[in-house]
Amino acid sequence: MNDFFHRVRERYRYPAIILRAMVVSDLKLRYQASFLGYLWTLLRPLAEFAILYVVFTKFIRLVGGPDWAICLLLGTVIWGFFGELTVQGLTSIVARGPLLCKVNFPRYVVVLSVTVSVVISFILNLVVIAIFMLASRVFVGVEALWFLLLILELVTLTVAVSLFLGALYVRLRDIDYIWQVLTRAAFFATPIIYSLSLVPEKWARILVLNPVAQIIQDARHVLVSDQYVTISGLWGTEWIRAVPIGITLVLAVTSVIFFRRRSRSFAEEA
Repeated sequence: MNDFFHRVRERYRYPAIILRAMVVSDLKLRYQASFLGYLWTLLRPLAEFAILYVVFTKFIRLVGGPDWAICLLLGTVIWGFFGELTVQGLTSIVARGPLLCKVNFPRYVVVLSVTVSVVISFILNLVVIAIFMLASRVFVGVEALWFLLLILELVTLTVAVSLFLGALYVRLRDIDYIWQVLTRAAFFATPIIYSLSLVPEKWARILVLNPVAQIIQDARHVLVSDQYVTISGLWGTEWIRAVPIGITLVLAVTSVIFFRRRSRSFAEEA
């Protein structure tokens, strides 16, 4: 057993060193010459939340349920994680092109370095949500442990998309513009600025099959109020949860296979 762990440690020791160096570099470069520095990690989602809250609750009045401000912030942070990581993951391989030509290391480390940086920001944003919940006297029980599984699903989905896009962008640079259009459309097709209770049931059932929509709804249900309907509540069966989870797993396996096959030519094409 000790020999097994020793071999594993030796095999991944060098990739771990490269990963740590990239993460530190990304964190330093992201806010270099910025007056507020790392505070932007917290200020940016809060600013987006404030704009959406004012526009869609004071003017358009799309309030969708109890403690809607917290639900809006929660949806904004979850979508922000997905959007930021996929956008950075898309260009990560090309951005590290010169390094790929000089140093031989597993190519997935490039995407993982971006992932770690964005996950750190995501965790800080979750702390802000927790503070908002305490200030609003929204308390959660042990069922909130389900949120950890939702985070695992979200990270798996987002890393899978990032791997696929990063590998595809090396060959097809137009994918950047296509992804911008798709994410803009997906933003409005996901219950972020509105609650599914405002959508006709037949359309709500379709929208919640989107893994990100399912994650947001489940997060609102377990963290804020059980009045927010989940995918199983809409369809009337627990088995329907297998659909978004299955999409995530299939996408993860497909992305890993595609990334590994394409990674052989990254140094020449990036």
